[in-house]
Amino acid sequence: MDFANYWQLSDLVTKSLFFLLLALSILSWVTGITRVFQSRKLAINVADDLSQQIQAKRPDLANTDATSRRLVTEQVLLKHIGRYRYASERGLPILGTTAAIAPFIGLFGTVWGIFHALHNIGMSGQAGLGQVAGPVGEALIMTGLGIAVAIPAVVFYNLAVRINRRVMYQANDRAHDLLAQSAELSSAQTAAHTSVSSSVNEPAAVTTAQTGPGTGYNSDQQKAKPEEHYQRSATSQL
Repeated sequence: MDFANYWQLSDLVTKSLFFLLLALSILSWVTGITRVFQSRKLAINVADDLSQQIQAKRPDLANTDATSRRLVTEQVLLKHIGRYRYASERGLPILGTTAAIAPFIGLFGTVWGIFHALHNIGMSGQAGLGQVAGPVGEALIMTGLGIAVAIPAVVFYNLAVRINRRVMYQANDRAHDLLAQSAELSSAQTAAHTSVSSSVNEPAAVTTAQTGPGTGYNSDQQKAKPEEHYQRSATSQL
């Protein structure tokens, strides 16, 4: 039985199921190819894009302390990783839904074709090949169409999920590297600030150390002067 005979024997329900499977097939192919291409592109650029986002944010964090800088960096990284995840999952519900329902649509067409075969047998009263060949062939065609639509959708879905896992791995790996760099930068800035503060306070300490003994020495001399004056007075009276 060729397609022309099948189309003549099919009724409105079968034709509706055929167009539904055809639309799902076209949609899954277009979505699958687009999703795989975009996921591969995202996997190549995700690490560099994340680094650029953090580099653009660092001038705004130059005057903040280490805790605030780390907190802001973490929030920026989480925000962009969430955006990457959302962008990488676009179209996956279409592929998953098509892979799940296409076999059942084909099975429904199969049941409908068998129903037609049994109806023809009941109307004619004979179980010959002529009464069941058309409906059974219609049922088998609908089964094949359902499987043909579901298989590419499953393949595209699994391929896109695999690439998206690589995208998330690279994004998280670069995020940890950027957090480590931010911590090292904060430690270096803190050490530099501490060294500058110590160098500023050192001359004041030296001045205090030099002034202290001199003041004590003068005070002892002033205390000694009355005693010397008393001894001189006593000598003059003798």
